[in-house]
Amino acid sequence: MEAWEGRLVRYASRYVNAEVARELVQEAFLRLWKAERSTVEGHEKEWLFRVCRNLAIDYLRRQKNLVWKEEEGVLIPQIEENLAEHEAESPLQKATRELPPEQREVVRLKFQESLSYKEIASITGHSVSHVGVLIFRATEKLRKILENAR
Repeated sequence: MEAWEGRLVRYASRYVNAEVARELVQEAFLRLWKAERSTVEGHEKEWLFRVCRNLAIDYLRRQKNLVWKEEEGVLIPQIEENLAEHEAESPLQKATRELPPEQREVVRLKFQESLSYKEIASITGHSVSHVGVLIFRATEKLRKILENAR
């Protein structure tokens, strides 16, 4: 639990505020404890990230006052942009916010959480090859954004 709690809270905080993220992570650990051992053994990390992601999305869907926006056909909560306004951001963080939501998520899982393509695919529901394509396109776009910012 100690090894993953901080990383899961950071990940869930991209969807919801820190207090709610901590509650969602606690719920994910409770679900892990109650889960059939054979369904999670050997891939606990991916399972926890996927459950945190799903809990956060479910929480956001229940919020009536949350502002949603559509980006490339995908509804995403406005919370991440609101959080970004209050944080000191590096040029890379700013550039990452310009990525489409799918690319932004896989980039964060790959480079912030150091997850493999297979683990990311398990968390997001994409195929491993699609994760690779998303990361490739995201890094190309980030490179162009950062070059233009110079």
